[in-house]
Amino acid sequence: MCASLFSFPDPTAGSPTMKDSNAALPVSMGTLLRADLPEDAAHRDDGLCVVGVLGKSGARPGPQKETLLNDLADKHVFSLFGGPRDGGTPDSHIRAFHLRESRVLYLLLSSVGDGRQLLRACESLSAGTGHSDAHDVWTRLDRQHCLHLLYVFSVCHVLLLVHPNQTFDVTHDRLFRALDALRQKVLPLMRAAVKDCAVSKEWKLNCRPCPPRLLFVFQMSGSLKVSAHGSESGGNPDKPKKHSPRRRLQHALEDQIYRIFRKSRVLTNQSSNCLFTVPANQAFVYVIPADDEDPVGALLGQLRSVCTLCEPDPGPVVSGPRRYQQARRSTRLPGGGVGAVGEPAGVLMGGGGGGQLVDCSLREFLWQHVELVLTKKGFDDSVGRNPQPSHFELPTYSKWVQVASRLHQVLVGDPDEDVADLALKVQGQLKVLEGFLDADTKFSENRCQKALPLAHSAYQSNLPHNYTTTVHKNQLAQALRVYSQHARGVAFQRYALQLHEDCYKFWSNGHQLCEERSLTDQHCVHKFHLLPQPGEKTDVDRNPPVLNHNSRGRSTSACNCGRKQAPREDPFDVQAANYDFYQLLEEKCCGKLERIDFPVFQPSTPDPAPACPPAPRPPSEASASSEPQQAKEPSAAQSHTPADTSLSLDLSLGQSSDSLGPYGDAERAEVQPKRPSLVDRQPSTVEYLPGMMHSGCPKGLLPKFSSWSLVKLGPAKSYNCHTGLEQPGFLPGSSFLLPWDLVIRSRSEEDAGLTEPLDGGASSWPAPNKTLVGKRGSTGGLGRSRRRDDVARVFVGFEYEDARGRRFVSCGPDKIVKVLGPGGAKDPATRVLNTDMPLYIPSPSQGRGLKSHFAQLTRLFVVVPDAPLEVTLNPQVQPGPPPCPLFHPEQTDLVLPPDGFWVLRFPYSYATDRGPCLPPKENQPLNNYKVLRAMLRAATANPPPP
Repeated sequence: MCASLFSFPDPTAGSPTMKDSNAALPVSMGTLLRADLPEDAAHRDDGLCVVGVLGKSGARPGPQKETLLNDLADKHVFSLFGGPRDGGTPDSHIRAFHLRESRVLYLLLSSVGDGRQLLRACESLSAGTGHSDAHDVWTRLDRQHCLHLLYVFSVCHVLLLVHPNQTFDVTHDRLFRALDALRQKVLPLMRAAVKDCAVSKEWKLNCRPCPPRLLFVFQMSGSLKVSAHGSESGGNPDKPKKHSPRRRLQHALEDQIYRIFRKSRVLTNQSSNCLFTVPANQAFVYVIPADDEDPVGALLGQLRSVCTLCEPDPGPVVSGPRRYQQARRSTRLPGGGVGAVGEPAGVLMGGGGGGQLVDCSLREFLWQHVELVLTKKGFDDSVGRNPQPSHFELPTYSKWVQVASRLHQVLVGDPDEDVADLALKVQGQLKVLEGFLDADTKFSENRCQKALPLAHSAYQSNLPHNYTTTVHKNQLAQALRVYSQHARGVAFQRYALQLHEDCYKFWSNGHQLCEERSLTDQHCVHKFHLLPQPGEKTDVDRNPPVLNHNSRGRSTSACNCGRKQAPREDPFDVQAANYDFYQLLEEKCCGKLERIDFPVFQPSTPDPAPACPPAPRPPSEASASSEPQQAKEPSAAQSHTPADTSLSLDLSLGQSSDSLGPYGDAERAEVQPKRPSLVDRQPSTVEYLPGMMHSGCPKGLLPKFSSWSLVKLGPAKSYNCHTGLEQPGFLPGSSFLLPWDLVIRSRSEEDAGLTEPLDGGASSWPAPNKTLVGKRGSTGGLGRSRRRDDVARVFVGFEYEDARGRRFVSCGPDKIVKVLGPGGAKDPATRVLNTDMPLYIPSPSQGRGLKSHFAQLTRLFVVVPDAPLEVTLNPQVQPGPPPCPLFHPEQTDLVLPPDGFWVLRFPYSYATDRGPCLPPKENQPLNNYKVLRAMLRAATANPPPP
């Protein structure tokens, strides 16, 4: 294909009317420059005129740019249908066609302004492409087109700008100003690329053979078509107009284009400094007439034109400027007709003499400018008082290819290693096009920049000095709403991200509140800070400061025994909530009382580590392993009672080896574990339990401190049932413990020496209405022969305490002990022992605010008389809705010694190794927070030996 590019003859020897049928196919610019084609020695020194064709193609059927080149070459060179499908490669955007005998090289530049390229660009966009992404695609195509335009303006002598209609597109003014600015930026880089080429100094300096002359080609629409017989002359066909409507339209377009370019300073007096030039004394606008709607008449006109031009003696063939004049004289036809081949005649000019001049063809219009190039006259388009001649050079094909190849690598094509750096620098200079070409982005950026201060003001309105992430997100959402009301265009998303960053920087720069929340679900009031290390002091001047957490929440709590109250800070960790506060009060109050210590972790290494929680098992495996155990368990009402009450401390530690979620598995929490082996009985001395003891803890681990406390206030007689608990903070009449009367079997019934339940049944609880209470005996009670010493009275009290230090004893899930007269509490303790007691109940002393306050179960008072009884303590607390584990002390099934006034202090907060169990909110049901029944069990004990 490339070999035939230079091999076809031209029998007209340079005449503009060429009938040669041997045509070379057009090739891409990259293929032309890379091809090593042999040159004919006879034409090696001939000059080469380069003509570029650019512009847009109309959507409707009509003359396209390819059609114009076919008319100019007078042969079918470019296919009007199909075309190459490699529209995405830079080489295919410029196609070249060389007529060697005519010494003209045509360059056809395609862009997204053409239908084919536009269709390919639309096909490349996927259906889910956003507005901003699509705009980036079009912007990239526009920049690529600008580089191709700059290349064409740098290698061509004459340029044809094609318009699909008869209206000048004013966007070309902005485009040419952008190209001029880009050319000034990249001109040093282009000079560096062509500095080694064998061309003149002026060519190296200006990086172009001459300032190219720009010609404009318009297509006339059908609405402007005028009859060929001059019907607009007032009904007098014998008086024709001086110029045809098409010629008058050309003159008007020339004046309009020249004024626009002079006004925007695209054209100046000195043509050597301009991106392109237009001739001062020659026509530079050509309007293609509309297609004739009479195809038969058009064919007859063409036939008459051919017959007229075939004269017997055409005369000698001349060249140079006279050739154009001879062609003009050859178009004088007798009595009207058509001009050149394929060109319908316009309105006739002139009068008598029988000869009338018709409008010239497109080839004649172009050839008068090409002749100036081929004859080396050049373009003298400078105007003004002192016009400066511009440089001009008619290169040979080899020289032109050498320069064009270097510029193609730098501006358009694939660069070699020696010019790769220059190509990258050219790409870096494309930012100069943004202000000229991307008007949508410029408008959008200006609009978004004006919306940013409004959004910042909306974010900072009504803000405290320090605030949390929730407040930050709410204010940011409000700022984005304000921003979206004013911002528009493709820059919306980019400036929205900038708004995110600005608001985050404002928040994190001294306004970020500590995100740590206390165990009562209150956040720290300090700004973002660090916690002091062991032995380190607080320092507020550091950045970030070193401070302890503080929510400014204070409450009043009593000590372990309940005899002394003190204010406490809102705790942020379990140790401060359940251990540190009570240790401080022990020094002042209950430090010398008798107590039962719960086992804690005893390290055997200097640096013990917390135990890592085991990975949760798959649900299928967990359910499969729990089904056999659930089948052996009793009903749900009895599942809270341990199956084996004789388990020691070591055996009670092995509750479960799994922990699913922050609470674990509620179903497995109720399932009692199997009896562990002897190896699992000893707790670990290397790893400790990071949280509290609950039913989901791994077996064999103990915490570093106990969250429970069991102390003895004194002997059983230290409690006076007529005066109640003489401790501070109790509401009037609510400090009385509930009586629990137990029947002790006679000695004759204990001959076997066995310990039996008090009621003789399977349950360890005394059945209601079977255990008589003193004088209030009921049916089926003790006989008259039974001694009064056979009935033992145990006093039980569930104490609740609110944040204000108000305390009271409950006699049921929804009832408070209220004793107004002497005699103590009359309600028996069987109700509170046989039901699940709530962990939180509404405080009876609500404040004036709308927020309700809760009182929490804090202590259990148990008065064990001096009798042969074994009172077993086994508390289990569920501090949240399922699936929440059951919390219990480090030692279960504690047997309280007789003749004692015991106080079991419950934890202030409950937490696992994965987080705290927060107190209930106002809208949460309280029945999910409870202390399970079967906390106390009583049985007869073996009498001491006589």
